[in-house]
Amino acid sequence: MSINSVLATDQLPVVVIGAGPVGLAAAAHLVQRGIEPLVLEAGPSAGTAVRDWAHVRLFSPWSEITDPAAEKLLAPAGWTRPDGSAYPTGGDWAEQYLQPLADVLDGKIRYGATVTGVARAGRDRIVDSGRDEQPFTVHIQHADGREERISARAVIDASGTWSTPSPMGADGLPALGEKSAADRISYRVPDLGDPAVRARYAGKRTAVIGSGASAFTALAGLADLAEGEPGTHAVWVLRRGITGSTFGGGEADQLPARGALGLRAKAAVEAGHAGAATGFRTQAVERDGDRLVLVAQDGRRLDPVDEVIVLTGFRPDLSFLSEIRLGLDERLQAPTALAPLIDPNVHSCGTVYPHGVNELSHPEQGVYLAGMKSYGRAPTFLAMTGYEQVRSITAAIAGDREAAERVELTLPETGVCGGAGLFDEPENSEQAGEGCCSAPSSLQIGIGTPATGPGGC
Repeated sequence: MSINSVLATDQLPVVVIGAGPVGLAAAAHLVQRGIEPLVLEAGPSAGTAVRDWAHVRLFSPWSEITDPAAEKLLAPAGWTRPDGSAYPTGGDWAEQYLQPLADVLDGKIRYGATVTGVARAGRDRIVDSGRDEQPFTVHIQHADGREERISARAVIDASGTWSTPSPMGADGLPALGEKSAADRISYRVPDLGDPAVRARYAGKRTAVIGSGASAFTALAGLADLAEGEPGTHAVWVLRRGITGSTFGGGEADQLPARGALGLRAKAAVEAGHAGAATGFRTQAVERDGDRLVLVAQDGRRLDPVDEVIVLTGFRPDLSFLSEIRLGLDERLQAPTALAPLIDPNVHSCGTVYPHGVNELSHPEQGVYLAGMKSYGRAPTFLAMTGYEQVRSITAAIAGDREAAERVELTLPETGVCGGAGLFDEPENSEQAGEGCCSAPSSLQIGIGTPATGPGGC
């Protein structure tokens, strides 16, 4: 690469895809290093995805969900972090932190800008010749239909996975009939404080498919609804059996809000507000008049339900990166070096030590997946880990390799975590509740405890 071309490329912005917590943190770190960021956000505001679960409370307090570089950027504007011991909802997080941060970054963020493609300028993924000498070209479509092409020195994709929830089919594909029954199926934790949403589930029989915190949240909410709305009942559809670890760490969990959430789900089952269909791997959904019938791979059929809530995780949208040479694990669709650390077939608690550019690099130099998207299909993501990711990535972009490879984050242990990983329970079910992970972690974001308070009770 010639000196002139290097200088020309260095004058280009670093494109950050997504104005969520990690994308905005990346922009703050770039500004701190004197590098121009350009944040492209498909939604109309900062934290668009977070606002979709505004009613849900996080597991961790304010002291653990703000980025240090972002705080430095906010300080001159008079911003002060809310009470560090308080647990915000997604709405609080968006309004009291993400939006003020976006306001400070005004002029460096474009809203309504959907990225439709990323490539090397003038090179598809096949071409080797002169590839590394070319800047990136980012194709976007604006909300008004206009198309635009932007040149970039590097690309940080922090677009998350919220837009691509996984389907109900146990094989990873939509169950037969799932698409045609879309009017009765939701892929989000319902906001039962919204009268219209409440009316949808009140007095109804609802199937909740999934085994993580999102499912716990939905079950707890439906149990509360059942207390005042006769006829409200949930059917918890699990691909595994119920073991000692099914409801999480309970009172022994060092993240009390997370433990309380599992206990609330357990109470919903024990109180009869929710039944459980275990070992049920959904293959089809059929119409029965105005109701739906779930059919398992083994032929079992559940009694008809009025609604279905599918909470089987999320997956990354890689379609607009088709011309970029990514190194991804064949199972998780996460960066190859990161995948073994977060593989749910091995790590049922989803913890991982702080990591950075070494684990997040790809064959295509200068492009990075960060934040929730870096985890691919792995179910648990830690926000503070995401902040450390972009600190390391931006240091590498700035040419500060020593800082990029230095770990600047220490996370406390989360406490109880165990189980058999992603699929079936271990042969010795008595071992199912034993701790399997002692790796440090701190914060799980996305779908946390219900908006009844940090204790969940």
